[in-house]
Amino acid sequence: MNDAQLISRVIAGDRLAGRELYDAHAPRVYSLVFRLSGDEEKARELTQDTFIRAFSRLTQFRGDAALSTWLHRIAVTVVSNARRKEIRFKREVSLEEAGSVASHGVEADPDLKESIDRAIENLSEAYRTTLVMHDVEGYTHAEIAEVLGVPEGTCKSRLSAARAQLREALAPFKE
Repeated sequence: MNDAQLISRVIAGDRLAGRELYDAHAPRVYSLVFRLSGDEEKARELTQDTFIRAFSRLTQFRGDAALSTWLHRIAVTVVSNARRKEIRFKREVSLEEAGSVASHGVEADPDLKESIDRAIENLSEAYRTTLVMHDVEGYTHAEIAEVLGVPEGTCKSRLSAARAQLREALAPFKE
């Protein structure tokens, strides 16, 4: 059964069709969300949030793009919103904690993997999403452009800028 038939059945209230749709798309959505969030538990939660949002809006799916593209766009939005909430929460530091945070200097970390993770984390959201989707998940520029709703050239320039920033951040490891 194809996605269009499953969508029609889900909209009609068929829970088994919903499960089939979920099973067909969840692994790839989870993989993308995991790569963007970097945490297995968070990725499972955000994958669920993605499908909850998608199923609640399934009647709005027009079919202009593949269902997977629509789901990945929702997933990127869900991750983006979660990251914004996280950042907002981290900024809210009590006055007692503010003194101790300010007194600790940045420590150099010789572990390359951790430095790479940190460098990717420090990229802007647009650069990080493009880099992860292209270099880690293997999406094409056309697929990324469709998911993010930007021109293909924008994806290419974002990827180039993200790689340049990573090269600069990881320059100390270059021999």
